[in-house]
Amino acid sequence: MNWLTSFFVWMGEFFGNGANWSGPGGIPMRLLEHLEFSALALLLAVLLAVPLGLAIGHTGRGEVLIVVSANLARALPTLGLLVMFVLLLGTASIWPVIIPLVLLSVPPILVNTFEGIKGVDPELRDAAYGMGLRGGQVLGRVLVPVALPLILLGCRLSAIQVVATTTVAAYTGLGGLGRYVIDGFATKDYASVVGGSVLIVLFALVVQLLFALAQRVTVSPGVSQRVNVR
Repeated sequence: MNWLTSFFVWMGEFFGNGANWSGPGGIPMRLLEHLEFSALALLLAVLLAVPLGLAIGHTGRGEVLIVVSANLARALPTLGLLVMFVLLLGTASIWPVIIPLVLLSVPPILVNTFEGIKGVDPELRDAAYGMGLRGGQVLGRVLVPVALPLILLGCRLSAIQVVATTTVAAYTGLGGLGRYVIDGFATKDYASVVGGSVLIVLFALVVQLLFALAQRVTVSPGVSQRVNVR
């Protein structure tokens, strides 16, 4: 029986056997764990990167941090960071997994937020000041709405990356959909490996669709048209 047949058997067992939908090893629990890790890491990354990107893009100070962040995004090894923080912090909590995920998530959000604010038409910025708006008002009422598509793009890229790399949480004995992949490799149950991978891909696609919906709801149609024209 080849791996494809094994995969369909594995999926049939999970979707046909009620026992596989309950308990700590069931799909709902693994999915909830994966969502918990991903959401916490993304939330912390947004809280760190968006205010910093807004400040640097608005003031023009600290642009070297953007360059460093962009380079780090290409250089940081996920598994290496995970092992380092596990050695430093142990495995008694989820933080050895969350911290590397946050570090990997910050650069795309920071860079896109900065580029979004910096890329606003200078004439639009000058017009806002000419209307009597102050620095914070210009940022909040003019720059952020125009830059919102790029900010959301950075968040979406980070979210998809986090969902994919949260799989490494299983290396530390924690849960998530990565358990199917790691345990499958350990037991040579390759149907489980493929099944877990498919579930992770589907989860990432759902996240991407949710961000696309969020952009449709939150971004002004005029701004969207302007971005599409560019």
